[in-house]
Amino acid sequence: AAEEKRAIGAAAAALIPNGSSLFINIGTTTEEVATALRSHEDLLVITNNLNVAMQLYRHPRIEVVVAGGSVRRTDGAVIGSAANSLIQQFKVDYAVIGASAVHAEGALLDFDYREVQAAQAIIANARNVILVADSTKFRRTAPVRIGHVSQIHTFVTDALPVGLQEICQSRGIAVIEATPKTVADVDDQD
Repeated sequence: AAEEKRAIGAAAAALIPNGSSLFINIGTTTEEVATALRSHEDLLVITNNLNVAMQLYRHPRIEVVVAGGSVRRTDGAVIGSAANSLIQQFKVDYAVIGASAVHAEGALLDFDYREVQAAQAIIANARNVILVADSTKFRRTAPVRIGHVSQIHTFVTDALPVGLQEICQSRGIAVIEATPKTVADVDDQD
């Protein structure tokens, strides 16, 4: 779902104003948000994702703080108590989080309990939480609970199932459905 993730990343980045502080956690979709943030100015980005840090640290108008701890070789995730401790020192404007799976009843799920602890700390220390997840996450399951969609403020996805739409609507969660531009869409703009 590479194209969907890019569209989700661009839509989520558009929600972040210049001059903001934010967390960006682990995941390929959150990395797409970081890619789309490269033209922003005066950002403070705290992350436990080495790929996000590598994308953003060269930009002179973006300050990057990287959580310390053990690095998971598979994806560059920084996890463990040291990372969680650093995250808890901040109170930021926005958090951009991902999940490995989103259950039909609204549970946000992942595979690694250490990663989940960092995600929970991120949620607890942000004024606005943006969940980014492509539609493949609705067909997956994972054993560790991050939290519930009721803890987020904005859900950016490519297609949201009806049941989750109803949950988001009843909880006042903004939903943005971002879809990849097709060749016809690009031709129409010319």
